[in-house]
Amino acid sequence: MPKDTTVSKTTHTTEIFERRESEARSYSRGMPAMFATASGSHLHDESGNTWIDFLAGCSSLNYGHNDPDMKAALVDHITSDGITHGLDLHTNTKADFLTAMEEHILAPRGMDHRVMFTGPTGANAVEAAMKIARKVTGRTNVIAFTNGFHGVTNGALAATGNGYHRGGAGMSLHGVTRMPFDGFFDGIDSADYLDQMLSDASGGIDAPAAIMLETIQGEGGLNAARAEWVKKIEGIAKKHGALLIIDDIQAGCGRSGTFFSFEEMGVTPDIVTLAKSISGFGLPLAMVLVKPEYDVFGPAEHNGTFRGNTHAFVTARIAIEKFWADNSFQSELADKARLIEERLTELASLVPEARLKGRGLMRGVDVGSGELAGKICAEAYKNGLVIETSGSDDQVVKVLAPLTTSVETFNEGFDILIAAARKVLGSTTNIAAE
Repeated sequence: MPKDTTVSKTTHTTEIFERRESEARSYSRGMPAMFATASGSHLHDESGNTWIDFLAGCSSLNYGHNDPDMKAALVDHITSDGITHGLDLHTNTKADFLTAMEEHILAPRGMDHRVMFTGPTGANAVEAAMKIARKVTGRTNVIAFTNGFHGVTNGALAATGNGYHRGGAGMSLHGVTRMPFDGFFDGIDSADYLDQMLSDASGGIDAPAAIMLETIQGEGGLNAARAEWVKKIEGIAKKHGALLIIDDIQAGCGRSGTFFSFEEMGVTPDIVTLAKSISGFGLPLAMVLVKPEYDVFGPAEHNGTFRGNTHAFVTARIAIEKFWADNSFQSELADKARLIEERLTELASLVPEARLKGRGLMRGVDVGSGELAGKICAEAYKNGLVIETSGSDDQVVKVLAPLTTSVETFNEGFDILIAAARKVLGSTTNIAAE
């Protein structure tokens, strides 16, 4: 059982959720605890039980829960009557965030991209990116890839491969051509395949406005594209007059080991989408980075009441200044990435034909079936670890721990995970023997 660390207080039951919350709820079905507080890499329920968090808000909490510096800055802003909601007016908090973004993230990487604030979800950033590409090129078709996940609003959902989520649209989805991601076919370079299809006048694919991809497919099963493949896709986009959009909503903000997941690949996307951990604190914030020549929207042409979250600007600035002002944090990430690989290799060794997936600190193990992966994660949850699955059949046990997780806590979490796998596999073996 999870550790009991505090004195029990008045507790709630789940009856209100079962009576009033929509059936669309998901994570709470497999993790029904009444969570009440959180700090760093730990979640605590009302009864004082503690879980290690290897989910991190689906990579929205890369810097952990309630970072003290971000919290202090936010509390100070609120108690000083700082702006709460500012539409897209000029505010001191937005100015400070943009300055930090320019000084510590964009300029050092040679990126002259403009920053466009969209509605607060990643899907809204994707919608804006697709609209920009279509307006720039005058074309409608967007190339997206197998197992890609870009959101569930209809435009973004058209680019999402997951059949379950696509079925929720209740209508036909269009404007996107699906192509095989890197490694989808054994022995076939899917970038060459795409180029050949686009180059053939009878290939049957409309000239694209954009080619959009995740360098690491988070929900799609942690499929990690090779740098040479992404570089080749960039060349194909240029050759055929399309913009390159990299969706870094889940893989960005250090999750891959660098701030952007593509920055060591030798590519410069025309458009980058960011959300999830860009606020640093789990607050909603999403944005599109767009090269100046493609910054074509007129005033409010893509707008939203909550475009730019003032409270998130406060914490996002602290996150950038605290973790990305020099290379020390990135160096720590490299060490942690090696630890994660070592422990996941240990897990994979328990399952015949299992294989490691992902890159950096966005890693997992494909155990071959969603049923097995689900049982492992459920057993781990019983013993104090929050962890989830991903992939086309939920067959990947996925690790998305806060990047700030200590080595000690990482090892404690992996001990729980590996023990859970041993127990589940032992039960499976015993059942098979009977």
